[in-house]
Amino acid sequence: MAGVRRRDRHGRGLRGPLTPPQAPVSRTRAEKFDDLVEDEVRRLGARWGRELSGVVFGVEEVPDVEPGYDGPVPLGRTVSGDGGPAVRIMVFRRPVEARASGEQELGRLIRDLLVEEVADLLGLSPESVDPSYDSPDD
Repeated sequence: MAGVRRRDRHGRGLRGPLTPPQAPVSRTRAEKFDDLVEDEVRRLGARWGRELSGVVFGVEEVPDVEPGYDGPVPLGRTVSGDGGPAVRIMVFRRPVEARASGEQELGRLIRDLLVEEVADLLGLSPESVDPSYDSPDD
């Protein structure tokens, strides 16, 4: 039976991914972060859908800062739609992940950040945008 191989050359068995790419365990940190932001945007949209209809939400790795900038690294930013199609609210993944000590705190930080940006955009207090703002419970 020459030519039939049952194992690889070094006898360790077949190599390859252990889980299919669509399995949740295969998701990257960036994809999980995007999911957290999307869930929070969906939750805010359920309450403020009409007011947020012209707002585009997005995630960027890091903020663009001016050379010589000496302040704290921003976690998010609202960019007005001057001549553009819409207002954009950006969340910066790396600084947010650096400030969170775990998965639960990461979700809470994203929630509070987006609530603050939406409140600032609408001219409301964060507590009126989301009553759970700044609370330790999810």
